[in-house]
Order: sequence, then structure tokens, then C-alpha cells
Amino acid sequence: MQGKGSAVEAVPVIEIFSSIQGEGPYVGCRHLFIRFAGCNLSCAYCDTSRAVPGNCRVEVRPGTRRFVHLPNPLTPEEVGVLVSGMNPAGHHAVSLTGGEPLLYPGFLGELIPFLRGARRGIYLETNGTLDEALAQVVKLVDVVAMDVKLPTATGMRPFWEEHRRFLAAAQGKKVVVKAVVTRETPVEEVLAAAEMAQEAKAILVLQPVTARDPGRRPAPAQLLYLQSRALEVAKDVRVIPQVHRLCGML
Repeated sequence: MQGKGSAVEAVPVIEIFSSIQGEGPYVGCRHLFIRFAGCNLSCAYCDTSRAVPGNCRVEVRPGTRRFVHLPNPLTPEEVGVLVSGMNPAGHHAVSLTGGEPLLYPGFLGELIPFLRGARRGIYLETNGTLDEALAQVVKLVDVVAMDVKLPTATGMRPFWEEHRRFLAAAQGKKVVVKAVVTRETPVEEVLAAAEMAQEAKAILVLQPVTARDPGRRPAPAQLLYLQSRALEVAKDVRVIPQVHRLCGML
């Protein structure tokens, strides 16, 4: 389907809302979120449905879970109009998240110019595997928050080479590296993530998995051990859980 008045195809958007950033070093900062549907990976711990919704939900008042629903897909102009009415200047950043936003680099290239006004600009949350797509839009974003997909946590193969190419494409940008860790995560995987973060001059965030099964969560002593070992390699390593889940927010 061709976008209405747009040079690129319209794409499915899951939701648009204002809330606190719940992950990484900007936890607690007010972000304006645009969550895209679809992902090229399938992580065992993922909390986002892989289904493409027929409608995009837009929270009419932050924190109320009252939504208006707009039919998908949406054009860059339509998303831009919605965001402009949500006071971007009152937010730390506009967060492009998913799913995987970099499935749609052409769409992002047209959308991002509509999103200016937040104090720290555009915050891209990504699984760090689509380096060619990042190269198309990297000049338009301000912070790249990249997941390192540790195989024991994701249940998938390693993506070390993809992550290295991705970080090379992000060179010159402020980068945050995040790794979800479980009780099964070996120190070798965390050290590999720490090496990547150090090379990229990035903060490394170790995020204990949010899982229904408490047996998957790393014990406090394990988290502190993984952090201490990572600090032998990287200068800044932080343990930060998903805070928005603790607060019951989107």
C-alpha cells in the first residue's frame, strides 16, 4: 500500500504514547514512544507481540490506558501529526522502538524530520543486526541504543559479527549497549558484550530478564559478579531492570 501523500510505503505502528523510559541509562526520563510492528528476530524473552495489529493505539492521556485506535498502516505525515500534538518539547527524547524500527529505514528517513523538538532528540532502540539500514538513517538520530543479543538469553544463534558491523555504522553517535542476562548467562558472553561496549565508548547495561518464571532471573550475587567481571573490560557497566514494568506503565 502506498502512503497517502508519501514517497514511501505506509507501515504498521503498534502504539504511540508518552511515558518514562524504562530501560537503560535514561531510566525515568520522559520519552515519547513510537513502537513499530515487526521484527527480524525472535528472542525467547521478548514481551512484544509479533502480530501486526490492524490498528495503532494512541494513548490519549499518559498513564490512563485510554486509547484512540487508528487503522494501520500509517504514513510518516500521519505519525508526525500525532506526535506533534503530544508536546515533544516536554520530553527528554522521542524513542523509536519496536519490534525493530530499522525494518523501515525509508519510512524513518521521512518521519524523523517531523519529530524534532525533544530536548535530547531522537533515541533509536534496536536489536543491532541491521547495519545497512542504520547507515541510511544514522545521521538523523542522536542516540543509538543497541541490544547485544546473548545467545543463552535469546535462545538463538550468536550475532557477534552483525553487532560489530552495526557498531561500526553507529560510529560518531552516542551509543548505549544493553544485554539481557538470565540465570544461564555465562560470564564469557558478558565479557564479549563488554568488549564491544568499550570499543564503542558506550555504557553497558546489564538488564536482568523480565520473565514469568522467576527461575530464569539471575540471582543478586550472579548479577554483581557479572558486573564486576565486565568492569574489568568496560569503564561503565550498570545493572538496570525494566523499571516501567515495576511502575505498571507502558
